[in-house]
Amino acid sequence: MISILDENFSTLNNFLTYLQPTQIFILVDEHTHEYCLPILLGNLETEIPFEIIEIEAGEDLKTIETATQLWEILAEFSADRKSLLINLGGGVITDLGGFVASTYKRGIPFVNIPTTLLAMCDASLGGKTGIDHLFLKNIVGTFSSAEEVFVYPGFLTTLPFTELRSGFAEMLKHGLIADEMHWTKLTAVTKLSPENVAPHIETSMNIKQNVVEQDFREEHVRKILNFGHTVGHAVESLFLQKGQILPHGEAVALGMICETYLSFLENLITEKTADQVITEIRKFFPHVSISGWDTAEILSLMRNDKKNAAGKINFSLLTDIGKSKFNCQVEEKHINYALHYYQNLT
Repeated sequence: MISILDENFSTLNNFLTYLQPTQIFILVDEHTHEYCLPILLGNLETEIPFEIIEIEAGEDLKTIETATQLWEILAEFSADRKSLLINLGGGVITDLGGFVASTYKRGIPFVNIPTTLLAMCDASLGGKTGIDHLFLKNIVGTFSSAEEVFVYPGFLTTLPFTELRSGFAEMLKHGLIADEMHWTKLTAVTKLSPENVAPHIETSMNIKQNVVEQDFREEHVRKILNFGHTVGHAVESLFLQKGQILPHGEAVALGMICETYLSFLENLITEKTADQVITEIRKFFPHVSISGWDTAEILSLMRNDKKNAAGKINFSLLTDIGKSKFNCQVEEKHINYALHYYQNLT
């Protein structure tokens, strides 16, 4: 499922020889077309015909309109059910490309080649595909696994710092919910750089993959991966409504701070543990100003979260560093306290 690519991309080429698709379609955005596609094509060894499909970059393109355009392009090129879609990009490309592949002709095979740290450690794994609709993150989607996820750490050198930091949030989350040693190693990083982060990528991916294998359709333990996302997705959606883009990792970092404090308010962790976790997260992530926002707006978006049931907001919360629980229904006043706690941080 997870393959770390060498300089020659040999495992990818072996995979294509084994699969023998009728056609290959490579989905990129304008950035990965410029910085990553040349590396892929320079190492691709196949006689199978391929086409490049390029879309504009950005979360605001992860829509049903873009999906429709991609379905039409595949149909125009007579893609059949043995065609292969290669998603070369960050989370938008892997989410969108996976959704398109899983629905075109009831499903064609696809592989993910994530080019951002966020996509490597999160979006490309686990079989969740999706698009945004009505300013709600991933509200439409499918469960459909990539045939393989190929990771080339060299792509990290093409990232702006904000993108590297964004992916680091998901790595921190994996340590917090499931692996104290991973958390300890990550928080010991003194400077976020591709060289310092790359050695920890495979561990982070394996933590997520292990959870997913226990619960592919997110009926129980997989829900722990949503730590930080109930608040984070709501804030991210509110930014979208206001015509602004907040990097996903920064939204998750904000969400993890709020939900760590919420874990304390619900007596799941001590105040000392909460302070320790929040201090470490803030060491890497800038404060996001939401001081002027009405918490009722954020609560309303949380209620629309797809993880909820029977109108109740479900949280995944910490029980210790490296341990967590899911389906936590908390007092609404505690959610407000946690949001006000974050708003008052400086």
